Amino acid sequence: MAKDSLSVTDNRTGKQYEMPIENGCVKAIDFRKIKTSDQDFGLMSYDPAFLNTANCKSAITFIDGDAGILEYRGYPIDQLAEKSTHLEVSYLVMNGELPNKAQLEEFTTKITHHTYVHENIKSFMDGFRYDAHPMSMLASTVAGLSSFYPEAKNVKNREVRRAQMMRLIAKMPTLAAFSYRHSQGLPYVYPNNDLGYTENFLTMVKSIGKPNWRPHPALVKALDLLFILHADHEQNCSTTATRVVGSSEVDPYSAVAAGITALYGPLHGGANEAVLRMLREIGDVKNVPEFITRVKGGDGTKLMGFGHRVYKNYDPRAKVIKKACEEVFEVTGKNPALEIAVELERIALQDEYFVKRKLYPNVDFYSGLIYEAMGFSADFFTNLFAIPRTVGWVSQWEEMITDDEQKIARPRQVFTGKRKRDYLPIDKR
Repeated sequence: MAKDSLSVTDNRTGKQYEMPIENGCVKAIDFRKIKTSDQDFGLMSYDPAFLNTANCKSAITFIDGDAGILEYRGYPIDQLAEKSTHLEVSYLVMNGELPNKAQLEEFTTKITHHTYVHENIKSFMDGFRYDAHPMSMLASTVAGLSSFYPEAKNVKNREVRRAQMMRLIAKMPTLAAFSYRHSQGLPYVYPNNDLGYTENFLTMVKSIGKPNWRPHPALVKALDLLFILHADHEQNCSTTATRVVGSSEVDPYSAVAAGITALYGPLHGGANEAVLRMLREIGDVKNVPEFITRVKGGDGTKLMGFGHRVYKNYDPRAKVIKKACEEVFEVTGKNPALEIAVELERIALQDEYFVKRKLYPNVDFYSGLIYEAMGFSADFFTNLFAIPRTVGWVSQWEEMITDDEQKIARPRQVFTGKRKRDYLPIDKR
């Protein structure tokens, strides 16, 4: 009997089966061998929301939720946040190694070259209502890009594939900025290719009537930091959506649009907006104890920004963002909600109720405070998430496309409906 295997006895038949264990996993298809008869389809695993199912092998992002560890290609997130830039991290996520100086310059030049979008995209965006949500606009325009690059459907061609990945990373800030300007009733500002990635985005968003306007360097640095923290996060909902849609070998613009749509949901990208609503509801630091009591009392009051599907420890990204808050507030002035947030965190981390449940601050707890301090409206927060996550989506998509084990996604179901019913004419129903 192999040491790295699982022995299973089917008590229905008494038969024994041995299944190999590889990378801590048993292949789900091996359960199909377990049958009660030749006509039996075979045993399946039932796992709503993929709580304990791996759908791929990936070398991009490692997470140890119990230990509070997040690594891109083996590099701890706190080191990258302290020493790197978003474009350098993007190169790392895409290529597996940090670039040397020449490689980074070439990568930056290619990204910068693709920041502009076709003028027809502007006309397309102008068709949205004045109050259209920026995420709706972003998902639609990204999907629309596939019509401008018909060669993108050649997903097995590495050169073609890489060109689209570069375009998506480059154009996402432009499309996000245009969606913001549209929602504010402001004219679009074109990219300035003399500026860096993050500075260029902030200029497109915030510049009004001053062609030489530039954002404060501290704000550029803080947003670039947030971009690093959001570059990838393993097999989350939006990444899984990108992989599932991409498994049909559709072009990457359509696959990434699916990721954006998944991110749009309040249980995914909209969580930091919920934190701000909670802080406003509390209103004053003196009300924090009473709010904590309500959360523990089970009346439906929720502590937003605490706890995570993966992390059962302090989210390592939250630690980095908390430090960045002070630098931002030195420029913008302190967000009055910060005092409430700090006190909320202090009490929750000491209270046995939350400690026992491993409810620690996550990335959303402080990020919304920074976005708000920088003057972004809450409905734009998720766009700010989508910009940096683009490199994660396209890298995960390419990894899936080049994985020989992957096929078009087609999960099984457990059928619970009625069977073999005779049709009745309408006058007899």
